[in-house]
Amino acid sequence: MSRALPPRPVLALLALLAVPVGLFVLITWQVVADGPLVGLDERISRALVRPDRVSELLADLGNVQVAVPVLVLAAVCAALRARTAGRERWWLPGVAAAVLMALVPALVVPLKELTDRPGTPVVPPATGYYPSGHTATAVVAYGCATLLLLPWLRGTHPRRALLLLCAAVNLGVGFGLVRRGYHWPLDVVASWCLGAALIGGFVVLVSRSSRRTSAGTPSSSSGPS
Repeated sequence: MSRALPPRPVLALLALLAVPVGLFVLITWQVVADGPLVGLDERISRALVRPDRVSELLADLGNVQVAVPVLVLAAVCAALRARTAGRERWWLPGVAAAVLMALVPALVVPLKELTDRPGTPVVPPATGYYPSGHTATAVVAYGCATLLLLPWLRGTHPRRALLLLCAAVNLGVGFGLVRRGYHWPLDVVASWCLGAALIGGFVVLVSRSSRRTSAGTPSSSSGPS
């Protein structure tokens, strides 16, 4: 991040994180308890599932082999730009993004075992489909890549285009997973919520670190702000 968020926006962001966390808890409870949302979820899935090549390609954008290299490339580019600009802790955002990416399987795999949800009729009989690992991987990888690159783009239009691209890719991954029948819709929505909470934590961590660095820098310093 190029600038630290002031305390009030950080607190507001933390408050906003309660929304995706609360939704995730609600959806998880419904899946475990086989609540009314599960029946609705299955009806929506039956209406949407139409396996085709396009949906499979969109789903593949959530593969680790695709999403993680994009994040690595963005982290390297952002770190080089920050180091060239003389930023302190120029390495921190990239490292934080890598740690966050490593947290995805550490959180998703136990949740899959806990919920033990079966897959759609399109996939072979098995369990462990909730939440969607592909969706969570896409949200964190493409979301962090966007946040790492955003401060280095000049002008409103390039930044807006990058944000729209990130949103489009994540929506495409979710749509592809549901359309192909790889996941129930709630699997995808829950992972969007989980990913949003992780991304929010990433923003808070990097912003707080940047603010501490700025506070410790002498006012006479001629380095970039």
